[in-house]
Amino acid sequence: MSSALTIVSNAIEDARSNFQSVLADRSINFEREAGFALQAITASDYIMGVARGNRQSVVNAVTNIAAIGISLNPAKKQAYLVPRDGNICLDISYMGLMDLAMATGSVQWAQAAIVHEADGFTLNGYDRPPTHEFNPFAKDRGEPIGVYVVVKTADGAYLTHTMTTDAVNAIRDRSSAWRAWMTKKKSCPWVTDWAEMAKKTVVKQAYKYWPKTERLEKAMHHLNTDGDEGIVDAEAKPTIDVTPMIADALRTETDEGALAFWRANCGSLANDRSAYERLKQAVMDHRTKLRAKESAVDAQESSQGDEE
Repeated sequence: MSSALTIVSNAIEDARSNFQSVLADRSINFEREAGFALQAITASDYIMGVARGNRQSVVNAVTNIAAIGISLNPAKKQAYLVPRDGNICLDISYMGLMDLAMATGSVQWAQAAIVHEADGFTLNGYDRPPTHEFNPFAKDRGEPIGVYVVVKTADGAYLTHTMTTDAVNAIRDRSSAWRAWMTKKKSCPWVTDWAEMAKKTVVKQAYKYWPKTERLEKAMHHLNTDGDEGIVDAEAKPTIDVTPMIADALRTETDEGALAFWRANCGSLANDRSAYERLKQAVMDHRTKLRAKESAVDAQESSQGDEE
């Protein structure tokens, strides 16, 4: 065994005790993950050189696998070990983030996809997933124009978050990887795997509106700190003032009218769950009152008919 390989193997082994002490998912096994880690690091001389020069970063990366509860198994495509600024870092893919969300009960189901110029795409609010129509066999679907992620929550609601290509690229432009590419032409995933990075970006933005779990929070915190993605989050958009919309909903005079109002307006709140929930509850309460009123009228009319 070469000296470099021995150093890397020992660094991975040094993570064993920490790995076991912080393990978040008991289905994850140190021996298997150590093998995957060694496979990833020995894939190129460059990564080997970084690992040899910074053994502690290898220990930290392998420990983070256990703390977050994710696997380096190449078949799962959840996470990778990558060289970044002289460190070996744990990088989590968009698939890894969605798998974590599902495994921890944050959501039941998740899907992210790119929308192209020739595609058909329609938002349908929180109660239904978006409609994305395209020909999977088309040779040219046009340029990417946006990306979205849709999840189904534990209570059966659908949350859809969308981003335009321009919004994705604005975040890309703030990343250290992109800046390194622009100045030094260093290898950059935004160049080689734009679609995967776009999906990861929309998932990271959307998770703010998902039910929170500890492991998912750890994964996001890691990507924004120890993972050193170098992306500064854009300021959160202010919550939509839904009060005027609620007032309009309460002016509807029939249950059918209230339902039609809901269907016509819920899609406009697709990226603001708080505003959506307020309108939804107000419409539900209003419909309950309207149905009670309509039932009372029907009963009265029926009673009058019997008397006649």
